[in-house]
Amino acid sequence: MKEKKLGLMSLILMIFTSVYGFNNIPRSYYLMGYAAIPWFVIAGILFFIPFAFMVAEFGSAFREETGGMYSWMEKSVGPKYAFIGTFMWYTSYVLWMVNVSSGIWVPVSNVIFGEDNTATWSLFGSELLSGSRLLGLMAVIFFIFITYFDSKGIDKISKVTSVGGTAVLVINIMVVVGSIVMIIARHGQLEQPFLGRESLEVPLNVAYQGNPIMILSFIVYALFAYGGIEAVGGLVDKTENPKKTFPKAIVSAALVIVVGYALLILLVGSFTNYSEILGEDNITLGNVSYVIMSNFAAAFGKAFGATEATQIALAHGFARVYALIMLLALMGAMFTLVYSPLKQIIDGTEKELWPGKMGEIEADGMPKNAMWIQCAIVCVMILLVSFGGDTMQQFFVILTAMVNVGMTVPYMFISFAFPKFKKMKGVDRSFEVYKSQKSANFWGYVVTLTLLFANVFAIIQPALDGDFKTTFWSLSGPVIFGLAAWIIYTRYEKKKKVKSKDSVKSVA
Repeated sequence: MKEKKLGLMSLILMIFTSVYGFNNIPRSYYLMGYAAIPWFVIAGILFFIPFAFMVAEFGSAFREETGGMYSWMEKSVGPKYAFIGTFMWYTSYVLWMVNVSSGIWVPVSNVIFGEDNTATWSLFGSELLSGSRLLGLMAVIFFIFITYFDSKGIDKISKVTSVGGTAVLVINIMVVVGSIVMIIARHGQLEQPFLGRESLEVPLNVAYQGNPIMILSFIVYALFAYGGIEAVGGLVDKTENPKKTFPKAIVSAALVIVVGYALLILLVGSFTNYSEILGEDNITLGNVSYVIMSNFAAAFGKAFGATEATQIALAHGFARVYALIMLLALMGAMFTLVYSPLKQIIDGTEKELWPGKMGEIEADGMPKNAMWIQCAIVCVMILLVSFGGDTMQQFFVILTAMVNVGMTVPYMFISFAFPKFKKMKGVDRSFEVYKSQKSANFWGYVVTLTLLFANVFAIIQPALDGDFKTTFWSLSGPVIFGLAAWIIYTRYEKKKKVKSKDSVKSVA
């Protein structure tokens, strides 16, 4: 039976769902206000579109390979480079797990209380076991629970929680339609006035005003918002007339995503007055989405003359619904990502590469030994960050910075390998966007430098403001895990040398 190929609209939808993340919108509005919009456009031009084309060329040329991005880099540069790049890609998920395990209690609080009051939680009234420290301990218990269930092969739960993904799409439509209805009801008035060019240039967040390094560091948030495009690399050969359809789909999806982010940031401002709603100290990167979404419901009631009591009831009710949706989506992602990236990297490499029994895959397809080692690493990192003596605000800043840097650094390995891939002979070039070596070099280095500078600014900026802890944790992920990958592979090379010497001796 002939396999049904993807058409233009199906491909655009697949790219959109792989990349677009609703949570990026309230967070970006909180950090920059309307001034976030130009940075999303810049990141789209300098990173998203050229990188998506590179991934498409890699995926097309190596479509018979099962190793994904590892195969691309191994064939283009070499196995050690490929292993370090892929290992850093995998460890970005470790950082994501640290973040989600700690942050998942915010939607739990919203579901139970209709608002985030995690900052006031404490165990037995103890000051030592309150705030970020208590969340850290709860995160450790939660992550051990997830690992235990996953190691038993009970991944069916993720199918139940996948309903969260569909519900998030419904939330997007509600925000767009609801915001437009409110703008019409208020006769075109926005809660946060839009002053044209000035609003796009001057951040609403006082911390960012007159601070060019901080503004430049925001580009990592915009780059992170475009993450996930590497997943569509394998779709080229599944596409109808890929030479025409794929570039068209990438450009169309990029435009839809860039416009989607820009429009929704603008619409958040239509119902959220920055200083009134986001000017309080209890707002963090962990809870800002829930604050903005509960405000959406309250503002909707206000636009139609609801009493203050009704507005509060709407805010709490909608916060509960939104939190439940996010909780289901995060749980589903967590159950899958605890084993999926780990299994992928172990499957794609030789068993001897991994220390001890780490490289063993059980009969049920689960890398159980590696999962428990991963669990120990995640738990240690959670405790180190949560017991670092920070406010809740700072706690979530550190966690978000770690994930943003950790997830964008591995893309540099792919874009830097692209010009070398272009020089390869005897490779299937049936799908090509970059027709010359010169264009491959230019865009390969533009994307690599965009990622490099954005991450450098994101890492050094907190230290310049005296926040050395955020700088340390942002840098620690890529450095520690990059070094770990180098040590693992160097140890494997030595092992191989000894083996080959022994086999030569035995033959002699």
